[in-house]
Amino acid sequence: MECPYAAICGGCRYRNLSQDAYQELKETEFKRQLSGLMDSPKEYGRPIFIEDGRRRRASLAFARKKGQFILGFNVHHSKEIVDIEACALLTPQLNQVLLPIKNLLNTLFTEPQSPLKGRAGKKKTQKSPILGGDIWLTQADNGIDMVIETPAEFSLPQREAISDFLQQEHNIIRISHRDGPNSAAETLLEKTQPKITMGGVDVYIPAGTFLQASKSAETAMINLVQSYIGEDSGLIADLFCGVGTFSYPLSRRKENKILAVDSNAEALKAFAHTVNKNEISNIKILEKNLFKYPLDKEELKGFDIIIFDPPRAGAKAQIKEIANMDNANKPRKIIGISCNPTSFVADANVLIKSGYKLQTVTMVDQFTYSQHTELTSLFIRNDK
Repeated sequence: MECPYAAICGGCRYRNLSQDAYQELKETEFKRQLSGLMDSPKEYGRPIFIEDGRRRRASLAFARKKGQFILGFNVHHSKEIVDIEACALLTPQLNQVLLPIKNLLNTLFTEPQSPLKGRAGKKKTQKSPILGGDIWLTQADNGIDMVIETPAEFSLPQREAISDFLQQEHNIIRISHRDGPNSAAETLLEKTQPKITMGGVDVYIPAGTFLQASKSAETAMINLVQSYIGEDSGLIADLFCGVGTFSYPLSRRKENKILAVDSNAEALKAFAHTVNKNEISNIKILEKNLFKYPLDKEELKGFDIIIFDPPRAGAKAQIKEIANMDNANKPRKIIGISCNPTSFVADANVLIKSGYKLQTVTMVDQFTYSQHTELTSLFIRNDK
């Protein structure tokens, strides 16, 4: 799909290529990134390419420019914002709310022109102290979740303006505010709690939580994980579990017992709420920082399968603990999901050194036309 912003926006570096040329380049680059593996995978799975118009999450920057607020994405390697009307990557529902959100920003942060006394009795106008921030959008199954990220405290008139906006915009079901990306989000108004379906379960998500960028990619990765597990079952560790993307579908097999571990308290709170509400008895949730305090070899003893899906930095500390396990106690299968092939190679080499065979790797291209690539992988314990 053509995009008028592709030449300047930092998100779609390869949009100028034909589909065939783009896919060939992405596959070649993916295999180059994995060239540092100590042992090549036994097979590469068929790459999965996600189409335009499927991205359900977006972070857009806003800023004051010539008295009005613009909303869009940053120019490549720049703080300059490209003001957009629509993005070819986003779902139609997200694109529909961009202009109304821009209008809301101008209502919220452009104060009335109130006269103030200046020098020599001259009048001057009062300006809003808010110069910019970010808008985080997530399309849930029942509507759009919106987080306004800016260092501001909303006044009563501003909250009333947000209320009016929420009533008019039927696609948006919750609006929250936070000071920065590491701050907890305060729900300002909520029509109904945003939810997504995972493994046949309605999962209620906290504001600004991490989800896979597209529903299509999430479904593809869940299917790949289930295919890797096959007919195997038993005790499964879901590490860096988030809101439970992989735990829910795996819990449908009652012979599975799942330990889901993450450090994000808000995500785990929502996870636990859903587990309790649906009376899912074979998922146990543990809050733990796996970067600082990974599960040690004693805690890992008895697991048949380990799934790890870390942030871009990888799972160095946790992988080291798995590698240090006695061979007889190591899980027979390890499934790795990664959004950074470079850190994946480092983690994979540790597992390979410790006696695992990298059976298969599949590229999941959900960050379409960008340099970024997701992957899923399967390691099998080498008992020979």
